[in-house]
Amino acid sequence: MSIVAIVGRPNTGKSTLFNRLIKRREAITDAISGVTRDRHYGKSDWNGRDFSVIDTGGYAIGSDDVFEEEIDKQVELAIDEADVILFMVDASDGITREDEDVANLLRKVKKPVLLVVNKVDNPAREQDAYEFYNLGLGDYHSISSISGSGTGDLLDAVVEALPEHVETVEEDLPRFAVVGRPNAGKSSFINSLIGEERYIVTDIAGTTRDSIDTKYNRFGFEFNLVDTAGIRRKKKVKEDLEFYSVMRSVRAIEHCDVCLIVMDATRGFDGQVQNIFWLAERNRKGIVILVNKWDLVEKETNSVRDYEAQIRREMEPFTDVPIVFISVLNKQRIFKAIETAVEVYKNRSKKIKTSKLNEVLLPIIEHTPPPSLKGKFVKIKFITQLPTPQPQFAFFCNLPQYVRDPYKRFLENKLRENFDFHGVPVSVYMRKK
Repeated sequence: MSIVAIVGRPNTGKSTLFNRLIKRREAITDAISGVTRDRHYGKSDWNGRDFSVIDTGGYAIGSDDVFEEEIDKQVELAIDEADVILFMVDASDGITREDEDVANLLRKVKKPVLLVVNKVDNPAREQDAYEFYNLGLGDYHSISSISGSGTGDLLDAVVEALPEHVETVEEDLPRFAVVGRPNAGKSSFINSLIGEERYIVTDIAGTTRDSIDTKYNRFGFEFNLVDTAGIRRKKKVKEDLEFYSVMRSVRAIEHCDVCLIVMDATRGFDGQVQNIFWLAERNRKGIVILVNKWDLVEKETNSVRDYEAQIRREMEPFTDVPIVFISVLNKQRIFKAIETAVEVYKNRSKKIKTSKLNEVLLPIIEHTPPPSLKGKFVKIKFITQLPTPQPQFAFFCNLPQYVRDPYKRFLENKLRENFDFHGVPVSVYMRKK
């Protein structure tokens, strides 16, 4: 999947455009705030093309902001990784020194750069936008990120600029991605699995740029292991391993079936791990949490229970996720982790017969129907699983618009209770009967 990066100086409306591109509603957390200021990741689609969107921190030179150097490095990394770059400027401010600095950087980039002039919400501003031809980046797209004016035409241009989608013939094997923050033990975990094995088929190039797929065949399991830990590092990456690890994880997650998220038990389920977790959840992938370095944690009677409870509080409301405590150094529960990933893959691939769904769920719904709204009563008549790679269910009823999110979560919980979707996001849709 392609990556579109939004860059520019602070306060040009980058975050507002990002929210609009990923169809973010104010009441829903549909973006991931990074550990550094103003960094977000999300998914978007337009005219049948899916792509990831990254909103970088504002590019600033010479300010007093203590985050300035870190943000600038992130912008450069995003530019390096992105397939298409949206350069945001502000029509109300005209060309600033920071805009010129970013333009100088982007003129050296050999990939599509779309100049986006924001806050063009009246004819006078449209006249002001002509000034931005002076940046030497060619034609511009005038938009208002708040009202949405012009964003449709911008998205048309983005899709046109995306690399041509190439269909690849892949083996019908599960793809398990090992992801996590640096130094959590990803490399050691992978080496423990494949380092001395004699059942390994030769390495093959993965569909995800800069990642390596290894075919694994042992103890009755066969799958492709997507290694993000061993990806070659670029010189500039030394300065910001945290951000680059997320950039690599974005691509690996999008092309896998199950994510094995390796975390460091001594650091906890911190912001970086949560970022990767929610990326996997929003991409509707199977998830297994591997708590590595458990041998280094000082234990008490209920240490495992309490530690696990804390993780589940952080991942609410999606808490039906397996958590395996491992020690790669001592090779404790390494193969338990793989067994669990295989179970999650099977859960993600599970298909429930329509007759069974209705037989089990309709009596539950009849006993606990959706709450009435405005004197209207919702009657759910029929349920079916949609033909998608991950579990998605359509509930057909007379008034789908009156079914609120709490009742959808109730239905999801009943699906989990009766059909075991442990480790897999489940989507519930209400449809007009």
